[in-house]
Amino acid sequence: MQILKKQTNIDFIGKRKPAIFISTVLNLIILVGIAVWGFNLGVDFAGGTVVEVKFNHDINAADVRKRAEAGGLPDVSVQSIGAAGENSFLLRLGGVTQLTEESAVKAQDAIKALGPVKSIYPDLANGIINLRSEQALTSEQLSKAVEATGTGVEEVRELGQAQAGGFDYQIVASGMADRIRAALMTGVQTPDFEMRRVEYVGPQVGKQLRNRGVAALLYSMIAILIYVAFRFDFKFGPGALLAMLHDVVMVAGFYLFSRAEFGLTAIAALLTIVGYSVNDTIVIYDRIREDMAKFKGKPFAEVINIAINDTLGRTILTSSTTALSLIGLLIFGVGEIRDFAWAMLVGIIVGTYSTIYIASPLTIWLDEREAARQAREKARLDQPKTA
Repeated sequence: MQILKKQTNIDFIGKRKPAIFISTVLNLIILVGIAVWGFNLGVDFAGGTVVEVKFNHDINAADVRKRAEAGGLPDVSVQSIGAAGENSFLLRLGGVTQLTEESAVKAQDAIKALGPVKSIYPDLANGIINLRSEQALTSEQLSKAVEATGTGVEEVRELGQAQAGGFDYQIVASGMADRIRAALMTGVQTPDFEMRRVEYVGPQVGKQLRNRGVAALLYSMIAILIYVAFRFDFKFGPGALLAMLHDVVMVAGFYLFSRAEFGLTAIAALLTIVGYSVNDTIVIYDRIREDMAKFKGKPFAEVINIAINDTLGRTILTSSTTALSLIGLLIFGVGEIRDFAWAMLVGIIVGTYSTIYIASPLTIWLDEREAARQAREKARLDQPKTA
């Protein structure tokens, strides 16, 4: 299939300076924005609870959110999933357990009111209150005391009498899923929904996932840089790397300004864009290398312009086909799937742009520097030696 019937002769490289200026400004704005505001981290990275619920009657996301807020969950995120008639939603809430610093203090005061306490230690990460009491207490006493403070209790473990004296207990706080269920039951006599799925991600696990995701992105870029350095001349490698960095920052900017959740799906989008960007760059680099042999004596910038025009039809076809494949996800996708599709669309546009206006100009600059260095070296060698 031939998109362009005639050979084009567009002066892409002649417009590289304003393009580089605009790209630099946009990248700086995005980097400053990331440093100041940061991403809207999803449960994958920030930790928290995700619950999938399905209602047995027609209801929209706004009404679900109102019910959750009325039940005491002002920070809950509600997202519709599936077809409109399915009435299925994802509810996201920060935290894994109902035991927080504030609720732990209230729970400790309530427990101390039951009798003398030798030691009490709340384990917030695991949602457990470790307790050693001077007198024996019942599970029911401890459970009622803690629940009266607003923290649900899943289990009270009686560990028996300690050798140093006293009685040991562990009070396991309920998870956030129970809190979500209780909030949705506000004002309802019988449940009109079914909890289909519950996922917990602890803050430590979320931090590890975030670090490993970023590491995977960096390692992939290093591996691609090594590949380009071996396949092409040295002056081609930095351009490919800078183009990849440009594309990653621009797609990160989409997540920054759209406030779409930044999680593992976002890392997958960034990795995909890195691969797409370098593929497009390598195709043009191959043509540049062919045209360097074909048009010996022509200025390097002119050779690159010819190569870009030669591959323009292929670039349009590839970019359009890839973009068309995202239409279904943009129309029918929801949540992270739709965000992924938008990120990919942004990546396709900036990936094509960066090959022309980021990778190629840097290659020209490096070639000019090398030519200037060789000219200085030649002039030094040709300079007559004085006695």
